[in-house]
Amino acid sequence: MYAILDIETTGGKYNEEGITEIAIYKFDGHTVVDQFSSLINPEKPIQPFVVNLTGINNEMLRHAPKFYEVAKRIIEITEGCILVAHNALFDQRILATEFDRLGYNFERESLCTVELSQKLLPDMPSYSLGKLVRSLGIPLSDRHRAQGDAKATVALFKLLLAKDTSKEIITETIQKHSKGKEKLQPKLLDIVEKLPSEIGVYYMHNEAGKIIYIGRSKNIKKRVLQHFTNDNKKSRQLQAQVKTVTFEKTGNELIAHLKENIELKRNKPKFSSRGRKNLFTHQLTSVIDQNGYINLQIEPADGRKKAITTFSNYQQAKTSLFKITSENQLCQKLNGLDKTTKGCFLYGIKECYGACLQEESPEYYNSRVERFLEQNSFQKQSVALIDRGREVDERSVILIENGEFIGYGFYSLNYQINNPEILKSIITPMENNRDTQHIIQSYLRKNKVLKILKLSPKPAN
Repeated sequence: MYAILDIETTGGKYNEEGITEIAIYKFDGHTVVDQFSSLINPEKPIQPFVVNLTGINNEMLRHAPKFYEVAKRIIEITEGCILVAHNALFDQRILATEFDRLGYNFERESLCTVELSQKLLPDMPSYSLGKLVRSLGIPLSDRHRAQGDAKATVALFKLLLAKDTSKEIITETIQKHSKGKEKLQPKLLDIVEKLPSEIGVYYMHNEAGKIIYIGRSKNIKKRVLQHFTNDNKKSRQLQAQVKTVTFEKTGNELIAHLKENIELKRNKPKFSSRGRKNLFTHQLTSVIDQNGYINLQIEPADGRKKAITTFSNYQQAKTSLFKITSENQLCQKLNGLDKTTKGCFLYGIKECYGACLQEESPEYYNSRVERFLEQNSFQKQSVALIDRGREVDERSVILIENGEFIGYGFYSLNYQINNPEILKSIITPMENNRDTQHIIQSYLRKNKVLKILKLSPKPAN
């Protein structure tokens, strides 16, 4: 649990500043579950340059509560939380100083979004809150007011959590919460109760915060409950070692599958066997025969030849090729599905125009094959696959540039993504490899995304 906050002060000498405004959002890693904001009477004058910066003046604070009047609420909303702020050392120091004046020792672990941004978002033009969120397309109202800056920091932290593919933030948070606490095995039911019944990826961590299992599901809660109620050897070992379960909602199965695949390879959790298996065994390729016709062929996927698309097994490939051949009025004989020496089966029912007997010219036949290839392969294409997001007012985007998978991201429906540079800034980069290509192509063969947005190709270097 995180307490994301922003504080405005009077300015002045070091450790003599007073708080003029505070905003705190309690955030569970996915949604805001509690919030508090208030002007505060610092009982001292505000520096003129601060008045110009924030718009908060002495008259506005005359009847505002003093710090001791809101101290209890601040303690309650931050209890058991990691403090998160943009330049967290400043906000933590200011709070600790105010509580010291009350004779209370205020101690909280903290994370700084400046440091996290520098690590997870390298090469940004600036890491000041205003310029950074503007570069990322995050809305920011009431700049230099606590509530506006804290809201923007929540959105920034949510983006950083998505960018943190190595799970450093989550692991560090678990370790911080574990410091100095008695090592007790948690009740598995308590873990399950905190999980959502939604699509996403889940991560099981041991006592040290290390990921020991990664999975994906349409219903995270239901799937984890199955892990905890199964009685096989692997499940019993998981039940004994799991300390906590974290999760990431993805909004749709495609992103869940992509995230699971890439993170299984990156983290290599000891109880996950899925990441060690090949996702596909066969592929669809093309060759021009001696008569000039393009033939589609099923071959073992050994990496030696460029694939049009890939399949989990031979039977899936064969079934798909039958469908492709029929839907595009192609020839079963040319595609290796009919071993006849005469006209193919589709020719007999007038759904093949006779390429098998050279009655149709290669030019006309090949035009249909090439149209199929253009519509069903992203080779050399740049597109954005738009689909459902994690919330009702959100959409997901998968970016493909020049046929290569770049990554995924999420954006608000209130925000247009027609600016390619802003689109790239919200994208969490992921490795482009044969597995990710297979996952995307397999998904699109069986499912429809909400929209496929064609982009201008990236110029070759």
